Amino acid sequence: MSKVGHSNSQDFPIEESALIQQAAETHHLTFSEITKLLADDACEELLCAAADAVRKQFVGDGVHLRGLIEFSNICRQDCMYCGLRRDNGKIERYRLTADEIVMLAEKAKGYGYRTVVLQSGEDAHFTAERLAEIVRRIHALDLAITLSVGERPREDYAAWRAAGADRYLLRIETTNAELYERLDPGMSYENRVRCLRDLRELGYEVGTGSLIGLPGQTVEMLARDILFYQEIDADMIGIGPLIPNGDTPLGKAAPGDWHLTRRMVALLRLLLPEANIPATTAMETMMPRGRELILASGANVVMPNVTEGDYRRKYALYPGKICVADTPADCRACMGGRIATMGRFVATDKGFRKHQPRKR
Repeated sequence: MSKVGHSNSQDFPIEESALIQQAAETHHLTFSEITKLLADDACEELLCAAADAVRKQFVGDGVHLRGLIEFSNICRQDCMYCGLRRDNGKIERYRLTADEIVMLAEKAKGYGYRTVVLQSGEDAHFTAERLAEIVRRIHALDLAITLSVGERPREDYAAWRAAGADRYLLRIETTNAELYERLDPGMSYENRVRCLRDLRELGYEVGTGSLIGLPGQTVEMLARDILFYQEIDADMIGIGPLIPNGDTPLGKAAPGDWHLTRRMVALLRLLLPEANIPATTAMETMMPRGRELILASGANVVMPNVTEGDYRRKYALYPGKICVADTPADCRACMGGRIATMGRFVATDKGFRKHQPRKR
Protein backbone atom coordinates (compact mmCIF):
# COMPACT_ATOMS: atom_id res chain seq x y z
CA MET A 1 0.00 0.00 0.00
CA SER A 2 1.14 3.54 -0.68
CA LYS A 3 2.03 5.66 2.33
CA VAL A 4 0.12 8.92 2.63
CA GLY A 5 2.21 11.93 1.58
CA HIS A 6 3.97 13.55 -1.35
CA SER A 7 5.13 11.64 -4.39
CA ASN A 8 8.58 12.10 -5.88
CA SER A 9 7.21 12.79 -9.34
CA GLN A 10 8.77 15.86 -11.00
CA ASP A 11 7.09 15.70 -14.41
CA PHE A 12 3.38 16.02 -14.99
CA PRO A 13 2.15 12.82 -16.67
CA ILE A 14 -0.25 13.05 -19.60
CA GLU A 15 -2.30 10.23 -18.10
CA GLU A 16 -3.12 12.24 -14.98
CA SER A 17 -4.20 15.20 -17.13
CA ALA A 18 -6.61 12.96 -19.02
CA LEU A 19 -7.98 11.54 -15.76
CA ILE A 20 -8.63 15.03 -14.40
CA GLN A 21 -10.49 15.98 -17.56
CA GLN A 22 -12.50 12.76 -17.36
CA ALA A 23 -13.42 13.46 -13.73
CA ALA A 24 -14.47 17.02 -14.57
CA GLU A 25 -16.70 15.85 -17.41
CA THR A 26 -18.17 12.58 -16.11
CA HIS A 27 -17.73 12.90 -12.31
CA HIS A 28 -16.58 9.30 -12.25
CA LEU A 29 -13.22 7.62 -11.64
CA THR A 30 -12.28 4.10 -10.65
CA PHE A 31 -10.60 3.24 -7.36
CA SER A 32 -7.18 2.95 -9.04
CA GLU A 33 -7.65 6.26 -10.88
CA ILE A 34 -8.59 8.10 -7.68
CA THR A 35 -5.59 6.57 -5.93
CA LYS A 36 -3.27 7.69 -8.73
CA LEU A 37 -4.39 11.33 -8.51
CA LEU A 38 -4.28 11.41 -4.72
CA ALA A 39 -0.74 10.04 -4.68
CA ASP A 40 0.78 12.40 -7.26
CA ASP A 41 1.48 15.92 -6.00
CA ALA A 42 2.66 16.96 -9.48
CA CYS A 43 -0.97 17.11 -10.61
CA GLU A 44 -2.18 19.22 -7.69
CA GLU A 45 -2.51 22.62 -9.36
CA LEU A 46 -4.27 21.27 -12.45
CA LEU A 47 -6.52 19.15 -10.27
CA CYS A 48 -7.49 22.13 -8.12
CA ALA A 49 -8.08 24.38 -11.13
CA ALA A 50 -10.42 21.78 -12.61
CA ALA A 51 -12.24 21.47 -9.28
CA ASP A 52 -12.65 25.24 -9.07
CA ALA A 53 -14.23 25.27 -12.54
CA VAL A 54 -16.63 22.46 -11.61
CA ARG A 55 -17.47 24.30 -8.39
CA LYS A 56 -18.37 27.41 -10.38
CA GLN A 57 -20.50 25.36 -12.80
CA PHE A 58 -22.46 23.40 -10.19
CA VAL A 59 -22.67 25.57 -7.06
CA GLY A 60 -21.68 29.01 -8.33
CA ASP A 61 -19.54 31.77 -6.82
CA GLY A 62 -21.52 32.13 -3.61
CA VAL A 63 -19.80 31.08 -0.40
CA HIS A 64 -22.17 29.86 2.30
CA LEU A 65 -21.28 31.07 5.79
CA ARG A 66 -22.59 28.85 8.56
CA GLY A 67 -22.39 30.08 12.12
CA LEU A 68 -20.78 27.50 14.38
CA ILE A 69 -22.03 27.24 17.98
CA GLU A 70 -19.78 24.96 20.05
CA PHE A 71 -22.15 24.43 22.96
CA SER A 72 -20.46 21.69 25.02
CA ASN A 73 -16.99 20.14 25.12
CA ILE A 74 -18.10 17.24 27.32
CA CYS A 75 -17.84 13.89 25.53
CA ARG A 76 -18.53 10.28 26.46
CA GLN A 77 -16.29 8.95 23.68
CA ASP A 78 -12.52 8.50 23.87
CA CYS A 79 -11.26 8.98 20.29
CA MET A 80 -7.46 8.93 20.32
CA TYR A 81 -6.98 12.04 18.13
CA CYS A 82 -9.54 14.37 19.74
CA GLY A 83 -8.86 16.89 22.48
CA LEU A 84 -12.44 16.52 23.77
CA ARG A 85 -11.90 12.80 24.50
CA ARG A 86 -13.38 11.52 27.74
CA ASP A 87 -10.05 10.67 29.37
CA ASN A 88 -8.41 14.04 28.71
CA GLY A 89 -8.15 15.42 32.22
CA LYS A 90 -6.40 18.61 31.16
CA ILE A 91 -9.23 20.21 29.21
CA GLU A 92 -11.51 22.74 30.96
CA ARG A 93 -15.02 21.41 30.48
CA TYR A 94 -18.10 23.56 29.87
CA ARG A 95 -21.71 23.28 28.80
CA LEU A 96 -23.95 26.11 27.61
CA THR A 97 -27.55 26.40 28.74
CA ALA A 98 -30.45 26.20 26.32
CA ASP A 99 -31.03 29.94 26.64
CA GLU A 100 -27.35 30.66 25.91
CA ILE A 101 -27.44 28.49 22.79
CA VAL A 102 -30.60 30.17 21.48
CA MET A 103 -29.13 33.61 22.26
CA LEU A 104 -26.06 32.81 20.16
CA ALA A 105 -28.33 31.69 17.32
CA GLU A 106 -30.23 34.98 17.55
CA LYS A 107 -26.96 36.89 17.37
CA ALA A 108 -25.83 34.77 14.42
CA LYS A 109 -28.99 35.78 12.56
CA GLY A 110 -28.18 39.39 13.37
CA TYR A 111 -24.74 38.97 11.76
CA GLY A 112 -26.48 37.74 8.59
CA TYR A 113 -26.05 33.99 8.90
CA ARG A 114 -28.83 31.85 7.41
CA THR A 115 -27.58 28.57 8.94
CA VAL A 116 -26.28 27.69 12.39
CA VAL A 117 -24.30 24.56 13.20
CA LEU A 118 -24.88 23.22 16.72
CA GLN A 119 -21.79 21.20 17.57
CA SER A 120 -20.69 19.46 20.76
CA GLY A 121 -19.01 16.43 22.17
CA GLU A 122 -21.28 13.47 22.84
CA ASP A 123 -22.78 15.05 25.96
CA ALA A 124 -25.49 12.86 27.54
CA HIS A 125 -26.99 15.89 29.29
CA PHE A 126 -28.56 16.89 25.98
CA THR A 127 -31.28 14.27 25.79
CA ALA A 128 -33.42 13.94 22.69
CA GLU A 129 -36.13 16.16 24.16
CA ARG A 130 -33.78 18.82 25.58
CA LEU A 131 -32.07 19.25 22.23
CA ALA A 132 -35.37 19.05 20.34
CA GLU A 133 -36.68 22.01 22.32
CA ILE A 134 -33.56 24.03 21.46
CA VAL A 135 -33.98 23.09 17.79
CA ARG A 136 -37.64 24.18 17.87
CA ARG A 137 -36.71 27.57 19.31
CA ILE A 138 -33.99 28.16 16.70
CA HIS A 139 -36.17 26.87 13.86
CA ALA A 140 -38.68 29.59 14.82
CA LEU A 141 -35.98 32.17 13.99
CA ASP A 142 -36.12 31.06 10.31
CA LEU A 143 -32.58 29.65 10.40
CA ALA A 144 -31.47 26.40 8.81
CA ILE A 145 -30.07 24.08 11.49
CA THR A 146 -27.19 21.65 11.22
CA LEU A 147 -26.59 19.32 14.16
CA SER A 148 -23.24 17.72 14.95
CA VAL A 149 -23.58 15.85 18.23
CA GLY A 150 -22.37 12.37 17.36
CA GLU A 151 -23.91 8.92 17.47
CA ARG A 152 -27.47 8.62 18.75
CA PRO A 153 -30.35 6.17 18.37
CA ARG A 154 -32.52 6.58 15.29
CA GLU A 155 -35.44 7.83 17.42
CA ASP A 156 -33.31 10.77 18.65
CA TYR A 157 -32.45 11.73 15.08
CA ALA A 158 -36.15 11.43 14.17
CA ALA A 159 -37.16 13.71 17.07
CA TRP A 160 -34.69 16.41 16.04
CA ARG A 161 -35.75 16.18 12.41
CA ALA A 162 -39.38 16.61 13.46
CA ALA A 163 -38.37 19.61 15.58
CA GLY A 164 -36.87 21.37 12.56
CA ALA A 165 -33.26 20.21 12.12
CA ASP A 166 -32.25 20.24 8.45
CA ARG A 167 -28.76 18.78 8.29
CA TYR A 168 -26.57 16.47 10.32
CA LEU A 169 -22.78 16.36 10.27
CA LEU A 170 -21.19 13.07 11.36
CA ARG A 171 -17.65 12.66 10.08
CA ILE A 172 -16.72 9.03 9.63
CA GLU A 173 -13.00 10.05 9.67
CA THR A 174 -11.99 6.82 7.86
CA THR A 175 -13.97 4.09 6.08
CA ASN A 176 -11.34 1.49 6.98
CA ALA A 177 -13.13 -0.41 9.73
CA GLU A 178 -9.96 -1.73 11.39
CA LEU A 179 -8.34 1.71 11.53
CA TYR A 180 -11.59 3.31 12.69
CA GLU A 181 -12.04 0.92 15.60
CA ARG A 182 -8.37 1.10 16.60
CA LEU A 183 -8.47 4.89 16.89
CA ASP A 184 -12.01 5.12 18.29
CA PRO A 185 -11.91 2.64 21.20
CA GLY A 186 -15.25 1.27 22.29
CA MET A 187 -16.92 2.44 19.09
CA SER A 188 -18.20 0.39 16.16
CA TYR A 189 -17.64 1.23 12.51
CA GLU A 190 -20.87 -0.59 11.71
CA ASN A 191 -22.79 1.67 14.09
CA ARG A 192 -21.24 4.79 12.54
CA VAL A 193 -22.47 3.72 9.13
CA ARG A 194 -25.87 2.86 10.64
CA CYS A 195 -26.15 6.42 11.91
CA LEU A 196 -25.39 7.87 8.47
CA ARG A 197 -27.95 5.64 6.80
CA ASP A 198 -30.60 6.46 9.43
CA LEU A 199 -29.99 10.17 8.88
CA ARG A 200 -30.40 9.77 5.13
CA GLU A 201 -33.63 7.81 5.52
CA LEU A 202 -35.03 10.43 7.91
CA GLY A 203 -34.58 13.16 5.32
CA TYR A 204 -31.60 15.07 6.65
CA GLU A 205 -28.98 16.54 4.41
CA VAL A 206 -26.12 14.28 5.44
CA GLY A 207 -22.61 15.55 6.07
CA THR A 208 -19.57 13.42 6.74
CA GLY A 209 -15.85 13.50 5.99
CA SER A 210 -12.30 12.29 6.55
CA LEU A 211 -9.40 13.12 8.82
CA ILE A 212 -6.21 13.11 6.76
CA GLY A 213 -3.00 11.79 8.32
CA LEU A 214 -4.25 9.19 10.78
CA PRO A 215 -1.39 6.81 11.66
CA GLY A 216 -1.63 3.80 9.35
CA GLN A 217 -3.83 5.58 6.80
CA THR A 218 -2.99 5.11 3.11
CA VAL A 219 -4.05 6.81 -0.11
CA GLU A 220 -5.93 3.62 -0.96
CA MET A 221 -8.01 4.13 2.18
CA LEU A 222 -8.72 7.72 1.18
CA ALA A 223 -9.79 6.57 -2.28
CA ARG A 224 -12.23 4.16 -0.59
CA ASP A 225 -13.51 7.09 1.48
CA ILE A 226 -14.35 9.02 -1.70
CA LEU A 227 -16.15 6.04 -3.22
CA PHE A 228 -18.13 5.64 0.02
CA TYR A 229 -19.18 9.30 -0.10
CA GLN A 230 -20.36 8.75 -3.67
CA GLU A 231 -22.20 5.60 -2.62
CA ILE A 232 -24.18 7.37 0.13
CA ASP A 233 -24.52 10.50 -2.04
CA ALA A 234 -23.22 12.73 0.76
CA ASP A 235 -24.60 16.26 0.73
CA MET A 236 -21.69 17.81 2.63
CA ILE A 237 -18.13 16.54 3.03
CA GLY A 238 -15.66 18.07 5.49
CA ILE A 239 -11.99 17.21 5.02
CA GLY A 240 -9.28 18.27 7.43
CA PRO A 241 -5.69 17.33 8.31
CA LEU A 242 -4.74 15.71 11.60
CA ILE A 243 -3.26 18.34 13.91
CA PRO A 244 -1.82 16.32 16.82
CA ASN A 245 -3.03 17.32 20.26
CA GLY A 246 -0.42 16.78 22.97
CA ASP A 247 -3.11 15.82 25.46
CA THR A 248 -4.14 12.77 23.40
CA PRO A 249 -2.49 9.40 22.59
CA LEU A 250 -1.66 10.74 19.10
CA GLY A 251 0.11 13.79 20.51
CA LYS A 252 3.43 12.79 18.96
CA ALA A 253 2.02 11.70 15.59
CA ALA A 254 3.07 13.45 12.39
CA PRO A 255 0.63 16.14 11.23
CA GLY A 256 -1.59 15.40 8.26
CA ASP A 257 -0.31 16.44 4.84
CA TRP A 258 -1.87 19.79 3.89
CA HIS A 259 -1.36 19.25 0.15
CA LEU A 260 -2.84 15.76 0.20
CA THR A 261 -5.83 17.21 2.03
CA ARG A 262 -6.18 19.84 -0.69
CA ARG A 263 -6.08 17.16 -3.41
CA MET A 264 -8.76 15.24 -1.52
CA VAL A 265 -11.01 18.33 -1.48
CA ALA A 266 -10.47 18.88 -5.21
CA LEU A 267 -11.27 15.27 -6.10
CA LEU A 268 -14.42 15.38 -4.00
CA ARG A 269 -15.61 18.43 -5.92
CA LEU A 270 -14.96 16.68 -9.23
CA LEU A 271 -16.69 13.46 -8.18
CA LEU A 272 -19.54 14.91 -6.08
CA PRO A 273 -20.03 18.19 -7.94
CA GLU A 274 -23.19 19.33 -6.12
CA ALA A 275 -21.92 18.69 -2.60
CA ASN A 276 -21.31 21.44 -0.08
CA ILE A 277 -17.62 21.32 0.81
CA PRO A 278 -16.21 23.51 3.58
CA ALA A 279 -12.84 25.19 3.73
CA THR A 280 -12.09 24.01 7.26
CA THR A 281 -10.49 25.99 10.06
CA ALA A 282 -7.81 23.28 10.40
CA MET A 283 -6.56 24.03 6.88
CA GLU A 284 -5.87 27.63 7.85
CA THR A 285 -4.42 26.63 11.20
CA MET A 286 -1.75 24.75 9.21
CA MET A 287 -1.23 27.30 6.43
CA PRO A 288 -1.79 31.09 6.30
CA ARG A 289 -4.76 32.01 4.08
CA GLY A 290 -5.51 28.31 3.88
CA ARG A 291 -9.23 28.85 3.60
CA GLU A 292 -8.84 30.99 0.49
CA LEU A 293 -6.63 28.33 -1.07
CA ILE A 294 -9.22 25.65 -0.37
CA LEU A 295 -12.07 27.86 -1.60
CA ALA A 296 -10.09 28.14 -4.84
CA SER A 297 -9.74 24.33 -4.96
CA GLY A 298 -13.42 23.40 -5.00
CA ALA A 299 -14.83 24.42 -1.59
CA ASN A 300 -17.91 26.62 -1.20
CA VAL A 301 -18.64 26.75 2.56
CA VAL A 302 -16.96 28.40 5.56
CA MET A 303 -18.11 27.91 9.15
CA PRO A 304 -17.04 30.92 11.23
CA ASN A 305 -17.33 30.51 14.97
CA VAL A 306 -20.16 32.42 16.64
CA THR A 307 -19.46 31.03 20.12
CA GLU A 308 -18.47 33.85 22.46
CA GLY A 309 -15.77 34.45 25.03
CA ASP A 310 -13.48 31.87 26.57
CA TYR A 311 -15.61 28.98 25.33
CA ARG A 312 -13.86 29.36 21.97
CA ARG A 313 -10.53 28.51 23.60
CA LYS A 314 -11.98 25.67 25.66
CA TYR A 315 -13.36 23.82 22.62
CA ALA A 316 -9.83 22.51 22.09
CA LEU A 317 -10.02 19.81 19.45
CA TYR A 318 -6.39 20.53 18.50
CA PRO A 319 -3.71 23.07 19.45
CA GLY A 320 -3.11 26.38 17.68
CA LYS A 321 -6.69 26.80 16.46
CA ILE A 322 -7.06 30.15 14.72
CA CYS A 323 -9.40 33.00 15.67
CA VAL A 324 -10.00 31.90 19.30
CA ALA A 325 -9.48 35.49 20.50
CA ASP A 326 -11.75 37.05 17.85
CA THR A 327 -15.34 38.08 18.45
CA PRO A 328 -18.11 36.60 16.28
CA ALA A 329 -18.58 40.02 14.67
CA ASP A 330 -14.85 40.11 13.82
CA CYS A 331 -15.05 36.67 12.21
CA ARG A 332 -18.09 37.56 10.12
CA ALA A 333 -16.59 40.82 8.85
CA CYS A 334 -13.20 39.24 8.20
CA MET A 335 -14.54 36.33 6.14
CA GLY A 336 -16.91 38.57 4.19
CA GLY A 337 -14.02 40.80 3.16
CA ARG A 338 -11.73 37.92 2.27
CA ILE A 339 -14.40 36.27 0.13
CA ALA A 340 -15.04 39.54 -1.73
CA THR A 341 -11.30 39.93 -2.39
CA MET A 342 -11.40 36.56 -4.17
CA GLY A 343 -14.10 37.80 -6.53
CA ARG A 344 -16.70 35.63 -4.78
CA PHE A 345 -19.64 36.71 -2.63
CA VAL A 346 -21.39 35.63 0.55
CA ALA A 347 -24.48 33.66 -0.44
CA THR A 348 -27.74 34.92 1.04
CA ASP A 349 -29.80 31.72 0.83
CA LYS A 350 -29.77 28.86 3.35
CA GLY A 351 -27.39 26.81 1.24
CA PHE A 352 -29.31 23.60 0.67
CA ARG A 353 -27.81 21.29 -1.91
CA LYS A 354 -29.09 21.95 -5.41
CA HIS A 355 -29.55 18.70 -7.32
CA GLN A 356 -28.73 18.93 -11.01
CA PRO A 357 -28.87 16.31 -13.77
CA ARG A 358 -25.41 15.23 -14.86
CA LYS A 359 -23.64 12.68 -17.00
CA ARG A 360 -23.03 9.24 -15.57
